[in-house]
Amino acid sequence: MSLVAVVTGASAGVGRATARELARDGAKIALLARGAVGLAAAAEEVRAAGGVALPIETDMADYAQVEAAAARVTAELGEIDLWINNAFTSVFAPFVEITPEEFRRVTEVTYLGFVHGTRVALDHMLSRDHGTILQVGSALGYRSIPLQSAYCGAKHAIVGFTESLRCELLHDRSRVRVTMVQLPAVNTPQFDWVLSRLSRHAQPVPPIYQPEVAARAIVHAARRPRRREYWVGASTVATILANRIAPGILDHYLGRTGYASQQTERPTDPDQPVNLWQPADGEGGADFGTHGSFDHQAHRHSPQVWLSRHRRPLLAGAVGLAAVVGVAGAVLGRR
Repeated sequence: MSLVAVVTGASAGVGRATARELARDGAKIALLARGAVGLAAAAEEVRAAGGVALPIETDMADYAQVEAAAARVTAELGEIDLWINNAFTSVFAPFVEITPEEFRRVTEVTYLGFVHGTRVALDHMLSRDHGTILQVGSALGYRSIPLQSAYCGAKHAIVGFTESLRCELLHDRSRVRVTMVQLPAVNTPQFDWVLSRLSRHAQPVPPIYQPEVAARAIVHAARRPRRREYWVGASTVATILANRIAPGILDHYLGRTGYASQQTERPTDPDQPVNLWQPADGEGGADFGTHGSFDHQAHRHSPQVWLSRHRRPLLAGAVGLAAVVGVAGAVLGRR
């Protein structure tokens, strides 16, 4: 039987790349997002890659819409095996320049959207004692940066929520798996449609990776959900570990560098679309695709991801090599 998967935030960026990656194995994929134009284009890519696509316009901040979408999935594709929470929105601005309504909206989409998706997925998985829920997170879920307080707060909340849920599933000895994938900076269209009050065009903090790097890691994690968490990219590893060791030093470092590193030299376009309240790729809008405007800077591969995926054979090889060296040393020592 083909895998039945739900991917939220599937009309662009990482979600769209992940749906294409899943489609290579003939998966049946429900694509959830607000933008009808982007969803339609994503669905065509899934079909071209060999999968079955079911695009459903869904605002993840609205629990009733998420519930209705899941009902359609089971009716039209079958029981859900995999649910990938990925949808988000953001505001680029100092905290005092973000209105309470904007902050609430980011929280409702980026944090509560994951809560809603997880709850609905569990409603369909627990009775069958089967399924995987994958939370697409960020290094910013462990180490916040300036100008993204709403997004960072939501990503931190996702980590706390997911860890609590995982403990409950372990207590119940459930076979439903939950894992997280923490991403680095990715070249997605969000920087072309995010609500920004910065004087210059927003950019991901380098090093930047292409969405396909994230997608491959997400699909790998979905196939191996017993591991509680995956870190993607050397920058993610360095950021999380550095924050554990010297968070105060990072506070001062980011206070000095965090504003400039998130802006290009180009002035912000006053007519840039804003995706916070209405989808920029909705009816009458444009399809923004998978990649953002930083192809010239983005890496298509990550050695760290390859090492992470092959850590067991590499570890076994290292242990074997150490054993050989140890035996050789002992033999030579007897001479």
